[in-house]
Amino acid sequence: MLVSHRVIEHSNIAFGTSGARGLVEHFNPDVCAAFTVAFVQTMRFAFSFNTLAIAIDNRPSSYAMAQACASAAQQLGLTVIYYGVLPTPALANQAMALSIPAIMVTGSHIPFDRNGLKFYRPDGEITKADESSIINGQFTFEPITNLVALQTSLDAANAYVSRYLDLFDSPFLAGKRIGFYQHSSAGRDIYPALFEQLGAEVVLIGRSDTFVPIDTEAVSEADHQHAIDWTKQYQLDALFSTDGDGDRPMLADEHGQWLRGDLLCLLCAKALNIDALAIPVSCNTAVELTGAFKLVMRTKIGSPYVIAGFSALQGNYPTFAGFEANGGFLLGSDIKVNQQLLKALPTRDALLPILMVLFAAKEQSISALSANLPTRFTHSDRVTEFAVEKSKQIIGFGHAFPGKLLAQLGLGENNLSKLCSVDGLRFNLTSGDVVHLRPSGNAPEFRCYAESDSLQKAQSLVSQVLPKLASLSLV
Repeated sequence: MLVSHRVIEHSNIAFGTSGARGLVEHFNPDVCAAFTVAFVQTMRFAFSFNTLAIAIDNRPSSYAMAQACASAAQQLGLTVIYYGVLPTPALANQAMALSIPAIMVTGSHIPFDRNGLKFYRPDGEITKADESSIINGQFTFEPITNLVALQTSLDAANAYVSRYLDLFDSPFLAGKRIGFYQHSSAGRDIYPALFEQLGAEVVLIGRSDTFVPIDTEAVSEADHQHAIDWTKQYQLDALFSTDGDGDRPMLADEHGQWLRGDLLCLLCAKALNIDALAIPVSCNTAVELTGAFKLVMRTKIGSPYVIAGFSALQGNYPTFAGFEANGGFLLGSDIKVNQQLLKALPTRDALLPILMVLFAAKEQSISALSANLPTRFTHSDRVTEFAVEKSKQIIGFGHAFPGKLLAQLGLGENNLSKLCSVDGLRFNLTSGDVVHLRPSGNAPEFRCYAESDSLQKAQSLVSQVLPKLASLSLV
């Protein structure tokens, strides 16, 4: 017999802000089983169920990992419903509707040599307490010697499409040419039919049989140029895509300019007439400057912290939601859209913000909608293969000696107006600019976010800071 805690402890797999992540080679069948058993047994403390839902993204390693998870679940006497390749929010939506737990096999946007497991309670994402139980629980199971074959159900995909199709009583995208950058997105076989039923002429672009690790917070120069070129080539009114598992959106306007994720979600929240928001510290301050919301609560970065913030909003505001700088929109409360009830879905979702912004722009351009927002611009990028220990040293040094760190980054020792350490280090400078340093929670990466009154200045700040991180003296 194996013990879940011991297997996980020696697996080299760690929890980040979006579940357990690590190298594919470390997600062997027994490690997948250990996480599954610990998750299921943790859920049994609070819920009664006899079924587990599982879905995957398009990574080459995901199906075998799902087989291992299913094999472990069957050891525990559970029936497994396998939904195949599916956007993460579609799995969450289905699991919540059935009141059963779920496991999504996905590494989201991280490179294809890595993967991950994301866990859902019958009522939504797991909590930090659940995470602790999964990591530390002493649950036993038999080693996985055979991987079960999995038959795909389309119920979750159909329910996810219906969730949004049912909101609109007319094909409001009629006359619009909408491009879809398919790459290896988990929703690439689901979205086109939905948009066509809403009246759009859909142009399919860039489908790839090789996994493409799209990061909506650090869009590559190639994808920036692709958007401009494709919009012109196909005469598009908009271009959309998502990250690998479909919980982070990308939407470009009629000029091929990608909207920043937080501004996309800001437009969505306004279109939905949301009363209160919980958003991470990294989001654009245009959110507050619009004056559109009764309350804007700032949290640490990561959907678990946004969801934790909902507890303070529930009961005090009729409608509330959250979003992240990556564009993932979390609907915390039920809400009426076009007099139709849209149920809460408190996990990152890519489809809702794309649809609501297109709906808001049905009689004007997306660029016109964006132009009405306060003129604050953000930019972010990351350095990869950056040692975690080095990241910790930089954050510790900057917290103790913020002026010295600013000087080493070329930002001026005496230019600090305010320091926020809610998550990483967020420097508000006397110029009005913002520079935010934060190690990734699930990969050996270091991110820099910047905000300024011009996009060029925000980009310049990131380009200035990132190359200096590796050579800091920290003395």
